[in-house]
Amino acid sequence: MGSADVENIIDARDVVKSFGNVRALRGVSLTVKRGEVVVIVGPSGSGKSTMLRCLNALERIDEGSVTIDGIPLDADSRHIHRIRTEVGMVFQSFNLFPHLTARKNIMLAPRLVRKKGETEARDEADVLLKKVGLGDKTDVFPGQLSGGQKQRVAIARALAMQPKIMLFDEPTSALDPEMIGEVLAVMKDLAREGMTMVVVSHEMGFAREVADRMLFFDDGRLIEEGPTAQVLDHPRETRTREFFRKVLK
Repeated sequence: MGSADVENIIDARDVVKSFGNVRALRGVSLTVKRGEVVVIVGPSGSGKSTMLRCLNALERIDEGSVTIDGIPLDADSRHIHRIRTEVGMVFQSFNLFPHLTARKNIMLAPRLVRKKGETEARDEADVLLKKVGLGDKTDVFPGQLSGGQKQRVAIARALAMQPKIMLFDEPTSALDPEMIGEVLAVMKDLAREGMTMVVVSHEMGFAREVADRMLFFDDGRLIEEGPTAQVLDHPRETRTREFFRKVLK
């Protein structure tokens, strides 16, 4: 399974996810085309991050279906393993191993999961660090890096698995304002290179510049979707307009 002929590399249908009595997702359906950049926005607790985590089986859905590059995300552990090797994820917190250098943080998954040799993994890690503007930080430990630098190492680490899709869960929300731009610049480069990206973010300037489509979530539902400029400038739904009146003022 898995096919380059599948136009929608992500296909989620009627996804339901609950945590105890709280229903985080209420029948969400969405698709993402190969090479598309989609930004998800919405208030806190609207289900944005939960949806992202369901797309690579960090959360198991209660109802519905998720298919990634033609692979059904079901109870088959082999499918889950394949999907996790194809989908990179970057979180709000950097989740770097503090006892490993930047280079070794990036080398770890290719060595363990893809069984790459040390020399190959090291060379690829060095290339990726240069790609994210940190070619001089190969032997530096996370504790010696700024927040923006840590997040760029985290992006390089996700890219080391050569994913077909990158998921970003509010990657700049934990950063000081002056560090946000350096992380967004790396993400813009990835978008220009044709990486399929789903980004939960409130960086509207980034969304307007890079995203092909915008999705607005509220109360566990996908309320509105469309071309980014249309959703931002001429939202159809009352709830979307209310949200943007608050965040864009």
